[in-house]
Amino acid sequence: MSDIRHSLLRRDALSAAKEVLYHLDIYFSSQLQSAPLPLVDKGPAELLEEFLFQVPKERGAPPKRLNSLQELQLLEIMCNYFQEQTKDSVRQIIFSSLFSPQGNKADDSRMALLGKLVSMAVAVCRVPVLECAAFWLQRTPAVYCVRLARALVDDYCNLVPGSIQTLKQIFTASPRFCCQFITSVTALYDLSSDDLIPPSDLLELIVSWIFEDPRLILITFLNTPIAANLPIGFLELTPLTGLIRWCVKAPLAYKRKKKASLSNGHPPSKIAKDLTSGEDRDCHQLYSKLHLSVLQVLMMLQGHLTEKNLYGRLGLVPFDHVVPLVEEINRLSDELNPLNASKEIELALDRLAQALQVAMASGALLCTRDDLRTVCSRLPHNNLLQLVISGPVQQPTHGALPPGFYPHIHTPPLGYPTHAAHPALPAHPALPAHPVQTFIPGMTFPYRPIR
Repeated sequence: MSDIRHSLLRRDALSAAKEVLYHLDIYFSSQLQSAPLPLVDKGPAELLEEFLFQVPKERGAPPKRLNSLQELQLLEIMCNYFQEQTKDSVRQIIFSSLFSPQGNKADDSRMALLGKLVSMAVAVCRVPVLECAAFWLQRTPAVYCVRLARALVDDYCNLVPGSIQTLKQIFTASPRFCCQFITSVTALYDLSSDDLIPPSDLLELIVSWIFEDPRLILITFLNTPIAANLPIGFLELTPLTGLIRWCVKAPLAYKRKKKASLSNGHPPSKIAKDLTSGEDRDCHQLYSKLHLSVLQVLMMLQGHLTEKNLYGRLGLVPFDHVVPLVEEINRLSDELNPLNASKEIELALDRLAQALQVAMASGALLCTRDDLRTVCSRLPHNNLLQLVISGPVQQPTHGALPPGFYPHIHTPPLGYPTHAAHPALPAHPALPAHPVQTFIPGMTFPYRPIR
């Protein structure tokens, strides 16, 4: 590697970067013939950091910087390399060696270049780069995945108005990347503050993807070998938990945002108020569509979990994530005046109850009704949620039931006492029989048309 480094030092930055990719291709192609998962040695890693990420090898040396044109040319070189490399295994290992965080000073340059590379791949529809990025999102700690998601959102939702349509078109090109992008975006925007409410353009994009094909959010789960115990600190297998969080918290989060704008001492003008109300109304309709799609996906899961022999063993909606969600709803309900936000609180609790019921029925949520009662005990009262956490009761087999008696289907909601059976009502006296009406065939029926 020292000979290669000396030859690279005599080249300009772009040709040296291209040469590094060439040597890495040869190195990993030969490594893959002897080992399915070769390790990246120190030598190749140092070459990458010095000649692609411009991190000087000598301590105290000033960092090298490419100008904007050189950086664009470097991104084009990398895009073309991944497009032209026909072996998927070589592409994956080189992408991983380039952009897997190492916990050193090169990581900032690494993440900045990755964001620009994936953004360019979206713009010019370089599917091999998007597929590599999807696998990277699956194998990288969530804190770095969120940084990539933020970079893409900044480029396509904030920087250039209308460019969201370019991002929308990759739905058919790389569904796997779209699935991982949704998962990372829901981890980024958790609605815990007004700044972490997803932009309306991003919300519309994700809802349009999922509403067109709800199975999109199961692509990673359906195409990945899965163990019952998932690693901690990485993105989840599906964005289901994040999407449930969006749907449930949205009514309360938007109400909090509206309350904050009214209490800052500067009431909005009528035009601004009408515009904001229209945008909020559109967003609420989008969340309703998203909630329907999430419920549809949850209903599909029982068959998929059974097919993978994971039913009852793998919770795709972890109970550990339901607990903080319930706590956040409780905190938001207390923060908002229940007298002024009763509709929003009712809607949030209705959606929570529906998601919990369908997730438990499909095997996506592994917990007992007692667990739910404990977690939800402090939430405001909601009839549907009470039915869900009470659950059906198995009735003993009855003999001949008296006429008019029907066994209870559910236990009474929590907080309500059971009532004793009403005493039997006295029988009514027999009514006199009515005289039989004689039919006279010769009598005509007077017909008068309605005018």
